[in-house]
Amino acid sequence: MVARGRRGAEGFEQAFQHLAPDADVRVVNPYAGFLNADDFAGVDGVVFTGSGVSWSTDAREAACQRAAMELAFDAGLPSWGSCNGMQLAAVVLGGQVAASPNGLEVGVARETRLTPAGQSHPQFKSRTAVFAVPCIHRDEVSRLPTGAIKLAENNHSEHQAFSYDQGDVSFWGAQYHPELRTTHVAYYLEDGDSIFAGKSALIADLNNAETDAQAAARLGTSPDALTVSYRTIELANWLAHVKQHADRTRQQ
Repeated sequence: MVARGRRGAEGFEQAFQHLAPDADVRVVNPYAGFLNADDFAGVDGVVFTGSGVSWSTDAREAACQRAAMELAFDAGLPSWGSCNGMQLAAVVLGGQVAASPNGLEVGVARETRLTPAGQSHPQFKSRTAVFAVPCIHRDEVSRLPTGAIKLAENNHSEHQAFSYDQGDVSFWGAQYHPELRTTHVAYYLEDGDSIFAGKSALIADLNNAETDAQAAARLGTSPDALTVSYRTIELANWLAHVKQHADRTRQQ
């Protein structure tokens, strides 16, 4: 993702610097050229970021992204997807995506609820049953792949998170962005030419929500919920999952 000069990887780089400062993070861009299996050599886990492009993950233009994910799955690497990354996995694994009939979801994914499966899934260890995390999206997963498990939902999007663990494929994903601060979302809203320009009234609250309880409440969250440690719970759990997988692989 490149939107207003910011790469989608930046939020992950900052989050991982907090969660796993010794991790070696490598950034690649499938849109710059198709990847090959060698690009995944020495890699323990793969993240698929959000996207600033106008097309959906099932479009012809996204073929390079789908091919990259297929390589990651073929390599048996634990994979994470935020927003467009989760939509990409849905398409690659046989599901469907579409523009949300409820329109844009911008700011935070309000009152996101864990399903019974989500409450017991390691992706959500330490998460409360209802929560809110920064988000910004038009499209959503309209049909899960066969074998996928719905982990979270809210009133806007039926599929706010899902996992898929079949064969060599291990994918965890969220429609929202645990890697992003609300200030990052505000930055994207400042682009007057984007599809999100109509949500510019949220900018002030998004910029202040981490320290202003009233601003956070208007968004449907709280400053405590926006701290890096709480906001990135899913990513911390995914990193633990990656480490466990890497340790098992090295012992074989």
